[in-house]
Amino acid sequence: MSETEPGAAKQRWALKIEYDGAGFVGWQRQANGLSVQEVLEAAAAKLEGAPVASIVAGRTDAGVHAAAQIAHIDLARPIAAPSLIAALNFHMQPHAVAVLQAVAVGPDFSARFSAIGRCYRYDILNRPARPALSLGRVWHVKRPLDAAAMQEAARHLLGKHDFSSFRAASCQAKSPLRTLDRLDIQRNGDILSIVAEARSFLHHQVRNMAGTLVKVGLGEWPPRRVRDILEAADRRAAGPTAPAEGLTLTAVRYSVDPFADGESGGDSSERRSASGETL
Repeated sequence: MSETEPGAAKQRWALKIEYDGAGFVGWQRQANGLSVQEVLEAAAAKLEGAPVASIVAGRTDAGVHAAAQIAHIDLARPIAAPSLIAALNFHMQPHAVAVLQAVAVGPDFSARFSAIGRCYRYDILNRPARPALSLGRVWHVKRPLDAAAMQEAARHLLGKHDFSSFRAASCQAKSPLRTLDRLDIQRNGDILSIVAEARSFLHHQVRNMAGTLVKVGLGEWPPRRVRDILEAADRRAAGPTAPAEGLTLTAVRYSVDPFADGESGGDSSERRSASGETL
């Protein structure tokens, strides 16, 4: 692959990506193992003939999956969206990472800072038998969970609060204040899912809320205790951190969704005419 000419104008691309988090140290590059970011950027560099940096909507932890992660990259090489998707997916083999959609966007679009909401789903396999088909994608809880009690507890967490009780010690956020827009408990057969939506989350917030709600579901804590845990603003008051493998990033919201038409964008020359639009 020939290198892109220095100083060539670059096109920004929004990418919708899915990946299985098992075997990765998380999204972000780290010295101790392979990251999803490294896989994507290495593939883009082969296409571009030069290093390519990516910005992502949600920096998932080791073992956490994504069904619709959003990242953006800037490429100087002219390319049509279907060819970009095919090339990135080819170069990311054999890793469990795939680009689902690619859309050319304006330079003001940021996968991270343009996002107005993120949605996560935490899946629990609630049955005595261990997982086989869902191995690595669920938390296995053998004892029956009371979904109604968990939903009652979850309502105490809705709204704007200090979520220090559900914040990892390593969290680098400047403030523990977050606004939780949705926290629903859904059961489908043996699978119990916790669905959480907010503009942003603290490190381990969803997994710590899941661990706390499971304590309620098992009958070990009454639902009202979750209110007391929240008010304590102390991580030691809450339940355990649920395992990473049950968590999936399912959606990222934007005021104007670049993927709204359900199709990947046309070639870069066609999309550049709209580059002045704020997405």
